[in-house]
Amino acid sequence: MLAAIKEIYSGGDGYPPLLAEIPNAPKHLFILGELGASAPCVAVVGTRKATREGKHIAENISAGLAARGFCIVSWLALGIDAAAHEGALSSKGKTVAVMANGLDSIYPRCHEHLAKRILDSGGAIISEYPAGTPAFPNQFLARNRIVSGLSIATIVIEAPARSGSIATAGCAAEQGRDVLVFPGGISHPNYKGSHELIRKGARLASSLEDILEDLGVADVIPKHAAAKQFPEYENDAVSTAIIEALKISAGPADIDKLFESTKVEQRTLAERLSLLIIDGVIKESGGKFSII
Repeated sequence: MLAAIKEIYSGGDGYPPLLAEIPNAPKHLFILGELGASAPCVAVVGTRKATREGKHIAENISAGLAARGFCIVSWLALGIDAAAHEGALSSKGKTVAVMANGLDSIYPRCHEHLAKRILDSGGAIISEYPAGTPAFPNQFLARNRIVSGLSIATIVIEAPARSGSIATAGCAAEQGRDVLVFPGGISHPNYKGSHELIRKGARLASSLEDILEDLGVADVIPKHAAAKQFPEYENDAVSTAIIEALKISAGPADIDKLFESTKVEQRTLAERLSLLIIDGVIKESGGKFSII
């Protein structure tokens, strides 16, 4: 990877305009892959020790945003961050990982394959540190301003009381960017920081539709979804009916709307929706379904 590292400078060609607006923008960035500047970015962050539900939310939200043309920014860490990158990749969207060390090594090492997939999909891995720089603790804190600085909004999913996600949300607020937070169980430690952010004025989000509304974006069917074909389900009348109903829907559809469209018995409908989610054909967010 070392030979592919590029360097860009503040004020120079290719430097992200939104990042240049923050008070303490990095003077230079080291880049693997293609950073680009055409797609608006949204940061999705959260705890490394995420619950299954939290990872599911992060993946679905990121997939939905990526399908609508947003670039997903996160840290390449375990838990919520990896799920966010995976969600973007599942929609064939763009995602950017911000590292706290030099780009001659990937941290954590277990995500080297994920990093390769990000690059192969046209995304980027970036850092303000030159090759050979180890990941010192203070650098994890410093990169938070880059994650939020690249993004028009930061979405927090499962943030304990003391976490990098809280720090990133703080950076976003200081930079004048939106902060959206998914709530959770009142006694679960993964949501203690999340709830505190909401108490301090962050916007509560519970679905992709909430996020799109807060970002001022109309929810439309991704262009690829209407044209996408699924020949493997030609002999499966129920799955075909669900897929066709979602193609013509004005937006994500809940199970009641799908029942009206398909006339499939609700128990069978729920079972087949679960299988289509597992197969990676559709996704669910906030009780509504859409084609990936």
